[in-house]
Amino acid sequence: MNKNNLSFINDLYKKIIDEVDIGIHAVDKNGRTIIYNKKMREIESMDSKDVLHKNLLDVFMFHENQNSTLVRALQNGEKAINVKQTYFNNKGTEITTVNHTFPFIQNGFIQGAVEIAKDITKIERLMRQKSARKKETFFTFNSIIGKSEPIQEVIELSKRASRTSSSILITGETGTGKELFAQSIHTGSPRSSAPFVSQNCAAIPDTLIEGLLFGTVKGAFTGATDTPGLFEQAAGGTLLLDEINSLNIHLQAKLLRVLQEKKVKRLGSPKEMPVDVRVIATINEDPAEAIAQNRLRKDLYYRLGVVTLFIPPLRERLNDIPLLVKRFIAKYNKLFQMNVLGVEQNVLNSFNSYHWPGNVRELEHLIEASMNLLLDEEWIQFDHLPFQYRKHFMVKTDLPPASDLISFVEDEPEKTSLKNQLNLVEKHVIEQYLHKNHFNISSTAKQLGLSRQSLQYRLKKLGIGLK
Repeated sequence: MNKNNLSFINDLYKKIIDEVDIGIHAVDKNGRTIIYNKKMREIESMDSKDVLHKNLLDVFMFHENQNSTLVRALQNGEKAINVKQTYFNNKGTEITTVNHTFPFIQNGFIQGAVEIAKDITKIERLMRQKSARKKETFFTFNSIIGKSEPIQEVIELSKRASRTSSSILITGETGTGKELFAQSIHTGSPRSSAPFVSQNCAAIPDTLIEGLLFGTVKGAFTGATDTPGLFEQAAGGTLLLDEINSLNIHLQAKLLRVLQEKKVKRLGSPKEMPVDVRVIATINEDPAEAIAQNRLRKDLYYRLGVVTLFIPPLRERLNDIPLLVKRFIAKYNKLFQMNVLGVEQNVLNSFNSYHWPGNVRELEHLIEASMNLLLDEEWIQFDHLPFQYRKHFMVKTDLPPASDLISFVEDEPEKTSLKNQLNLVEKHVIEQYLHKNHFNISSTAKQLGLSRQSLQYRLKKLGIGLK
């Protein structure tokens, strides 16, 4: 074989090693790295220059009493298949892989070692989080703020549902507090002493969610280990599946079977295990629309929706806003070590005119953002609201009633065109704010949600003089 062919094959091998979707790390007989492919660099968040031609143990750290599988292969000729290993890169970041490691033997001597690694760092971290959260439910029905009829009706239905083990589907827009209800149902149920495990189905890729839900057995796929799924972790308790409409249709079918048979089969195992778990699912859209758009199986909907709870959006329970504001101010007073007494009445009034697309969560974020802008003030004022909210609220605060504006326009009967009447209203509003701010252009522009330049243009256009 000529040199050109050897060069071509060598380049081809390098390309293949760099493109395969699995980590490859090889060391020579002295433990120095000689091959370190692209996938391995991604797994370990390292650059080639940090690893290549350096001794393995000078770069990576291992837990006490744990050895590198590569070092064991190099020193003892030990072969490892599907061995889980946790270690740290040069930045101290923990990494977990499942390795297939073997020595490279030539002429009867170990000349190096090769490791093929599958990254399971993310799934390992998730499992730890789920294990830590098993019995950590924080909310009860007393945690739900609201005296309005819509919210009280849902609370009463939820309390009744907490007495049984039937599946529950909680429907509501983003930010309405669906998990708050799920936790309250669990803590109010006979299962309260058992685990409460939650999982957002939209947060995990399809390649991981099946093993996460149902568990895996060693050898099911490259890097798979014996790991219990969320159904097993929630045994005797409650499993919350958030955003169930994000789960792919194939997995929805498997989930339906588990709910019907009350048995779960780990990925790669022929054995079914009985499970005693109450499933609560949430969905942030109309179930009928999700079914029509093929995001939710109809048969799964019927199985989950034995009890269906509809959480009302904030715009349908505006009377609860003062109570919610009080609770959020108390929360952030404690967190920020402040002593804010409340919001001014005109600000509270303006909240009733807003649509609240983000619901209760949006209101909480608004209060938090406003409190960040306070100095020594004890009350949240209009100027403390974030700019994007002042734009929504400005026309609805401190202005005369609409009837007064109409009367004002009708006093000028000769100016009947729509354009002239709108100009009159705009002029009246700007003059109101100019008087309020003692004709300070910057303050007036800020309250109106305009730039200084834009306000000056309107003053000139409408013939408003400054005193």
